[in-house]
Amino acid sequence: MAQTNVLSTGRRKVAAARVMIRPGSGKITVNKKDAGDYFKRRTLLMIICQPFEITSTSNLYDVTATVSGGGLAGQAGAVRHGITRALVRENPDYRSLLRKSGMLTRDSRMVERKKPGQSGARKRYQFSKR
Repeated sequence: MAQTNVLSTGRRKVAAARVMIRPGSGKITVNKKDAGDYFKRRTLLMIICQPFEITSTSNLYDVTATVSGGGLAGQAGAVRHGITRALVRENPDYRSLLRKSGMLTRDSRMVERKKPGQSGARKRYQFSKR
């Protein structure tokens, strides 16, 4: 316990996040910006902070994340997944808490591909009888 730096990777949709946590005051940095500046919506910030709230470690770790791919919601989910995995690596006692709340499971839902002969994945072109 109480290692200097703990590295982990989190993924969601197409987004991938490399996350490093270290003992500190609770500062979260994403792509060299403050998390509040990078994720402007409060809901995205809440998503990122969920693992800390569940484990009651809100102001104990500083987080540095590098995120690429996807949109903001997917990136926030990737950072959350990365933080969760890093916390488990830091302290294995958190594993059961985080597993119960579904944070450790990688969300495998992806965008369904567009099919040929249709305008989207499921939407079809308008049908005409005559």
